[in-house]
Amino acid sequence: MVVIRTMSKAFAFAGARVGYLVANRDVVDAMFLVRLPYHLSAITQAAAEVALEYQGELLGTVATLIDSRAKVIAQLESMGLTVAPSSANFILFSGFNLEPAQLWRQLLDRGVLIRDVGLLGHLRMTIGNEAENQKFIGALKDILKS
Repeated sequence: MVVIRTMSKAFAFAGARVGYLVANRDVVDAMFLVRLPYHLSAITQAAAEVALEYQGELLGTVATLIDSRAKVIAQLESMGLTVAPSSANFILFSGFNLEPAQLWRQLLDRGVLIRDVGLLGHLRMTIGNEAENQKFIGALKDILKS
């Protein structure tokens, strides 16, 4: 078994690219053979250590994210869209009558940025704060009604 975790979302530390891997010694040794030749900077390491001191507060955002994700999924499904199962901070959805690039552009024109990840008929949105999520849902409803 290999467990890989990141500090990106739960610790609000995406730009730092900090995470860890836990595995059998043989797997860890193999990972060392293929890892990138540079390490984390001293500043990034120090920031990660400080973040760990506040893990209780920072990890509290995970429950909010899970709740927000469930609400957005319910809203998408209520619009007749299909949502792929997700345990992440993003949602892959389909079932709209536009080409993904067209829907992406119309959302962007309304100030909503999501991702066209290249899957035929699908787009991906990332869970944000309540205002961002509702802006996305509102814009999507407006577009799909027209």
